[in-house]
Amino acid sequence: MWWLCAFVVFLLAEIASVALTSIWFSVGALAAFVVSLYCDILWVQILVFLLVSLVLVIVTRPVADKFLNRDRAKTNVDAIVGRQGIVTEDIDDLKATGEVSLAGQIWMARTGVEGRRIEKDAKVVVREIRGVKLIVEEKKEETR
Repeated sequence: MWWLCAFVVFLLAEIASVALTSIWFSVGALAAFVVSLYCDILWVQILVFLLVSLVLVIVTRPVADKFLNRDRAKTNVDAIVGRQGIVTEDIDDLKATGEVSLAGQIWMARTGVEGRRIEKDAKVVVREIRGVKLIVEEKKEETR
């Protein structure tokens, strides 16, 4: 009977959060409940609960996360990577100087490659962000 209560509690917690955090445990509790109908040994029931929950988390969580997060729009820092900007101050990693204008904002920028320079007014693409600095590379002009 306790496993059925645990199932309901985990299920209600999942319904309240909708974050796929406790659904795995509710299924584990349901499996332990079924085992408790045939076996009175508590450690066996607990073992079934833990094994079923753990297997579900390991096997289905990554798939569920990928499925649920596939349409999520990138925001904040994630939205900047891959965008283009214009160099407003020469970028020189050795001198630790350089700025890029991106979406109307000025960012400190570096190339991420020691000794590389990018001149003012060059077009760049953001490859990553380290702290508050953009790591950029010069945009290659496409030829037709």
